[in-house]
Amino acid sequence: MKLKPIALMFTCLFPLLSHAQDAQVDRYVVTFPQGDSVEYKGTYASAFPNGLPVGVGSGLQFVRKDGNDLIFATVTDRGPNADSPKAGKKDSKIFTNPKFTPLLMTIRVGDGKAQAIDAHALHDEQGPIGGLPLPEGLIGATNEIALDDALQTLPGDKRGLDTEGITPDGKGGYWLCDEYGPFIVNIDASGKILKKYGPQAEQGEQGVAGGLPNIIKWRQANRGFEGITRMPDGRIIAAVQSTLDIDGKSKNSALFTRLVSIDPATGKTAMYGYPIDADVYKKAKDAKIGDIVALDDHRILLIEQGGDKNKVMRNLVYVVDLAQASDLSAFDKEKAPEFNDAQQLKERGIRLAEKKEVLDLRRLGWQQEKAEGMTLIDNQTIAVINDNDFGLRSVLDNPDASGKKADDYEVDGKGHLTLDGKAVAAKIALKPLEKPESQNELWVIKLPESLK
Repeated sequence: MKLKPIALMFTCLFPLLSHAQDAQVDRYVVTFPQGDSVEYKGTYASAFPNGLPVGVGSGLQFVRKDGNDLIFATVTDRGPNADSPKAGKKDSKIFTNPKFTPLLMTIRVGDGKAQAIDAHALHDEQGPIGGLPLPEGLIGATNEIALDDALQTLPGDKRGLDTEGITPDGKGGYWLCDEYGPFIVNIDASGKILKKYGPQAEQGEQGVAGGLPNIIKWRQANRGFEGITRMPDGRIIAAVQSTLDIDGKSKNSALFTRLVSIDPATGKTAMYGYPIDADVYKKAKDAKIGDIVALDDHRILLIEQGGDKNKVMRNLVYVVDLAQASDLSAFDKEKAPEFNDAQQLKERGIRLAEKKEVLDLRRLGWQQEKAEGMTLIDNQTIAVINDNDFGLRSVLDNPDASGKKADDYEVDGKGHLTLDGKAVAAKIALKPLEKPESQNELWVIKLPESLK
């Protein structure tokens, strides 16, 4: 379904676009002509008579033009889940369909419609993979407690993935990135996993995959790789969504998040610091990367987003230049640069990437909370998409008189909410998200000037 095209004025800081001009925006709501939905037969199924909407849009990759139609590849994340209270000191999540398999899909844009078709389940030699968190004790484990909708504990899944980005591998398949490990995964066109990279285990650690710097294991839970792109020279770059939390001490003050590079041909890795807009947020951890897209061998487009000090959501697109950025790997051996302020970074000779704003999606009318997929159609046209979170949200039902908020409670993993250590009648219910949050919105944006 196509929404009315808009042309809005915006001012940006990028030199080529340094004065207000019109950006042409075609807006679409992604539909599923084949009737795709996620099965849900649980406790709150009556609220979802048609099942759950598929949550495409965690990543977006322009593939080709087919006549006048635009063809994109996209992926879902780990599946329908919702927030729930902590289990002791650990976070918990409700998984409404624990057997959900992340999907690779095609989006065709044409004739005023954006349609998601041709779903392929991600799989390996053992069969379809799942989206449940990894078991505790492994590198990549978020230490979340996975629950079903009756608040009963679910087992971890060593093969679980939370896919969040997609880029072509140059051989007919794709590279995906994941929030758990964080992992970088190579798949073929059918969704079969061919190769998997993750933080390299050190002595006493147990890893699921290796080949990437060990330090990225300190990603915040559910803040692993959020964007991935293939550079023209073949290197793969994946963006850690938010600041690393090294030894649980750096997430609130680090001035940058990491861009991790790997050359699949040689296994050589490097890491660069992307400078977040640190002064804008209440805490540094509030900054999030949405996606990244290669422009050439040293420049990428990047979405930075998050709630500012006034809890106002921001969604900005930057051109990021890595040409003069330091490889952080050499500095990590002494002391992780996440613990340095700007003056200390300068004294150590550490240079972060340079960036310039291209556009502000909010000024163009973007209303979704996050833009999680971005791709380059041509030198002057990009596309962005949101993730609709499978149209699902959790609410506190039948609250106790002394516990008005979900955060006032804990879960015991045996089907109960507890308050001050005692089981109560309150429940965490699941309800549909309202529009437009429940929709996947895809924008095709023609910029006033070329990006190259």
